[in-house]
Parts: sequence; structure tokens; C-alpha cells
Amino acid sequence: MGDINFRLQTVRVDESSDQRTKGNIGLPKNAAAFRTVALVDAEGREALRTVKKLIGKATGGTLVFRTQQGRPFAATHILHDGLHPALKALGLPIAGMHAFRRGCNRRWELTGLNGAVLRQQMGHSSAAMTARYTGMIPLEQVHAAFSSVPRRQKVALLENMENEAAA
Repeated sequence: MGDINFRLQTVRVDESSDQRTKGNIGLPKNAAAFRTVALVDAEGREALRTVKKLIGKATGGTLVFRTQQGRPFAATHILHDGLHPALKALGLPIAGMHAFRRGCNRRWELTGLNGAVLRQQMGHSSAAMTARYTGMIPLEQVHAAFSSVPRRQKVALLENMENEAAA
């Protein structure tokens, strides 16, 4: 909870919980993973508004998403009980958590975000790592899709294309 700054629209990343730590909270996997992510685009602001509604008045060092015992959710629990049913309800292909990172990376790339800023925001250790996550959708395909879709539907179309590429 203390890692989210609603006023500055940021999330600080200085801990992780994954297979390396067997679900315990530990250090991120490398120095670049320590960062403060700015959620200042429309999608980031909407995500922060949603999180604020979910957490209500909770504060302090508690986890935003946690078990009844206060521990981090297991990734399989989040996928099978949360993410996959939500994707199915939206008519999107089933994908893992990494699809969100790939989609965010691609969305920021397409807005023209400076490569160094993109690398920092994603927490990649090198430009080569960031390059692995770019260009998932051929630019010609993006242009063709955008030219045939009304303006208000373009963001949803791009997100679907990103999910399909990540899946």
C-alpha cells in the first residue's frame, strides 16, 4: 500500500513475490527492477482510480492484493480465479501476467516514449531486453487496422492486437 502514491500517480517497485522467492516477499531480480513507475497516461490513471476504489481506506504496509492471512496471492490463483475468467468474459485470448507488461511496453513504444525512459519504466536491465518486447505487432498491421476503424474504437483494437501477440 505504501508503494502507491495517488497524488503523484506513481507506483514504487522495490520488492517482488514470485517463484524465485517461493511466494515470499523479497528483493527484485536485478538492480533495474528497483524503480518508480509513472502512471500518468489515461490507462494508468484509470488503473489507479480502480485500485483506489478497491482498497478503500486501507493504508500502511499491507498488500493491495492479499490472501486472508495477509500473504501475497500465488500467481496460479490470480491467473485461474481472476485473470482468465476476466479475459474470457471480455472475449480476449487467455494470456498470462506478462501479457500486461508486453502490452504496456508496446503501448508506450507506439506513443513515441523515449527509449531510455521506456527501459527505465519497464525495469529492464538493458536496451536489448526492451527491444525483445517491442515490435510485436508489425507496424503495417497497426496502420491498416487504424485506418479502417472509427477513432473511438482504435484503443480497444490495439489492446486486442497486443493481447493476441503476447498470448
